[in-house]
Amino acid sequence: MAEPGKDAETELAEIATFGYERARDELVNVVKMLEQGGLDLDESLALWERGEALANRCEEHLAGARKRVEDALSRTDLEGQS
Repeated sequence: MAEPGKDAETELAEIATFGYERARDELVNVVKMLEQGGLDLDESLALWERGEALANRCEEHLAGARKRVEDALSRTDLEGQS
């Protein structure tokens, strides 16, 4: 959820700098807070939006890791054919 004095755009820009583990850990916390309930609608929506941004950041990291593995495997295959 947005910290006092931070707008949503600033918060999303900050999330874009997170490493995988930090984004994952914060996403877990967001999910726990949403599951607990007791938040008003605006707080719930803000948390949901933050969770979406964190999930997207995690997916970016995973896609990058997947590409690195595929590239390494391709290089290994090419070296084996030489």
